[in-house]
Amino acid sequence: MDGSALLILVVVLAFFAAQIATLFRILLRERRAPAARLAWIICVFALPGVGIVLYFLFGEVDFGRYKLEQLKAIEARLPRTVPGVAPVPPGVLPAGQAFARAAASNGFDPVAGNTAEIAQDSDDAIARLVADIDAAEAQVHLLFYIWLEDANGTRVLEAVRRAAARGVTCRVMVDALGSRKLAQSRAWAELSEAGVQTGLAFGFRVALLHMFFARVDIRNHRKIAVIDGRIAYVGSQNCADAAFLPKAKYAPWVDVMARMEGPVAWQMQRLFAEDWELHTGEDLSAMLDRAAGEMPDGKVTAVAMGTGPDDGFEAVPDTAAALFAGARERLIVTTPYYVPNEMVQQAICAAALRGVHVTMILPQRNDSFVVGLASRSYFQQLLRAGVEIFEYPDGLLHSKIITMDGQVALIGSANLDRRSFELNFENSLLAADPGFVGALDARQQAYIGRSHAVTRAEVDGWSTGRRALQNLMATMAPLL
Repeated sequence: MDGSALLILVVVLAFFAAQIATLFRILLRERRAPAARLAWIICVFALPGVGIVLYFLFGEVDFGRYKLEQLKAIEARLPRTVPGVAPVPPGVLPAGQAFARAAASNGFDPVAGNTAEIAQDSDDAIARLVADIDAAEAQVHLLFYIWLEDANGTRVLEAVRRAAARGVTCRVMVDALGSRKLAQSRAWAELSEAGVQTGLAFGFRVALLHMFFARVDIRNHRKIAVIDGRIAYVGSQNCADAAFLPKAKYAPWVDVMARMEGPVAWQMQRLFAEDWELHTGEDLSAMLDRAAGEMPDGKVTAVAMGTGPDDGFEAVPDTAAALFAGARERLIVTTPYYVPNEMVQQAICAAALRGVHVTMILPQRNDSFVVGLASRSYFQQLLRAGVEIFEYPDGLLHSKIITMDGQVALIGSANLDRRSFELNFENSLLAADPGFVGALDARQQAYIGRSHAVTRAEVDGWSTGRRALQNLMATMAPLL
């Protein structure tokens, strides 16, 4: 055998060894659904060489052993109980199983005595946030996945600089990918010059070898604002205009943001402290040992949820499924991206089949072509089960809301899709109060009033090619 033939043999054997090694890695990974394993095995063997690279880039849910150990240590050390506030047992609340599951995600207890207000729109949410920052006396803590240097983004930047100038401790963190333009801008440098502490979540100072040890597209998708430890904002809105210039053709972005005041703000502060220490190294545990001062006597009982790929369990779909299972009269679900796991899809259908009035609201035009197709692949089964589906035409409906029986609501940054279930760091709020939930119901009814009802006849009339493409995108969801 000459040298060239030997070289070819070695390369071929090495290639097959890599294929087999990747196969065993896929089979031995924990936290992998059978459908996802099968999809990746097909990908690896159908796309020789390329499939292996894709798997190591996007097939692992890990974000690095060192980061994971670091985060676990932070979570174990930071307190979990709101100082001086008695917890509310989940069993006494409507949808008690959902509250129990939400509480288990971080070890937080539901807490009573909160107030909640829903911003009228994106501009109103920013105006309220700026007013609270301008009134801050001790701390301003902000974390956004996307922060643009547009009108609303600049208003918040200026408010933070004003707060720092009068001696308020200000900490601002953004995701390194979602807010990459801001993080490289003069405005970001001016924050530090003004005395604002800044941090980047999941920066890019990593070697190419990192892809073999951690997934490269895990992001911090949270939207957290905490003022003086007693006021918190939670919802779907990034720090940006509704016009959302990076994807202006889908605008306006239609979001929902809640202003909470009370002990649940401490739990949001705790989530921020966790992210802050993970990415900057600063320990904020001493701050969490202190009560936030006088709290309102509100009617909302709530628990904050911080979810991500670190705990090995999927709290978002678990909590959503518990809400669907607990519903007796009605469910309204609003999400921009619907690519569920089997449990969530079956729980929604089961609720409708047992007589619950189930309504889903999604955007008519999606900024993700793939997700838009995948979402519609589930419509036929949902409609057969009796679920009403509406598509919102006036911009990108970006709100993430679930309301149950007019009593309980789940609101936050998490979508009903695989990225929010398995990959992204998200923050949500589960709340019980007829007034607050009624306001969210009314907001969703306003969406419905402007939306197109999707009918079974319409879906049944879709072409074979269209249905095949939709189902293909849904089948690829474990890969994406």
